[in-house]
Amino acid sequence: MYKVFVNNTPIILSTKKAIDGYETIPIKEANFLEIIEGIIAKKTTQYHLYHKKEEKLLTVLYTKLPVVIAGGGKVYNAVNEVLFIYRNGKWDLPKGKAEKKEDIETTAIREVEEETGVSGLEITKFLYKTFHVFKRNGEYRLKVTYWFEMKTDFEGEMIPQLEEDITKVKWKGKKKTKKALENSYANIKLLFSQKYL
Repeated sequence: MYKVFVNNTPIILSTKKAIDGYETIPIKEANFLEIIEGIIAKKTTQYHLYHKKEEKLLTVLYTKLPVVIAGGGKVYNAVNEVLFIYRNGKWDLPKGKAEKKEDIETTAIREVEEETGVSGLEITKFLYKTFHVFKRNGEYRLKVTYWFEMKTDFEGEMIPQLEEDITKVKWKGKKKTKKALENSYANIKLLFSQKYL
């Protein structure tokens, strides 16, 4: 099962024939533009896109919208605090678009460094892939972000990347992380669910 977020509303992709409370549409027949605009207009319908083969869900999804590949980090320091950025009134984790011919691990480390000024990053494991829809130049796109757990002993000054509208960079312990997640995005909260802690 996959969740593709439009704002904080998920479109569910799965191999189940039906999910209670969701309108089920075969993914090949789904009109993505109509579904996205319905969600943005706050229509009450919740959508479930179905295919009997798990591997076909993403293959078909990637034909529905232009895809932007990104990499990001859930970064821990020496005292187990997590690195957050504050952008557009929300707490987020550092991430960004892959450059041409760049492998995704390199993207994730580069973006964390550029957005926060934190260096000495080491990837400890791959966490999860998140999906969300955004609009650029009047066109909806699908951002697929590969998230990695990272660690660093960095203790220097953190520098928010102002040209990316990042106004704060903070290390947060468990209590402050919980509070930050109250003002974050659904796909970021996924990275902190029990399964991925």
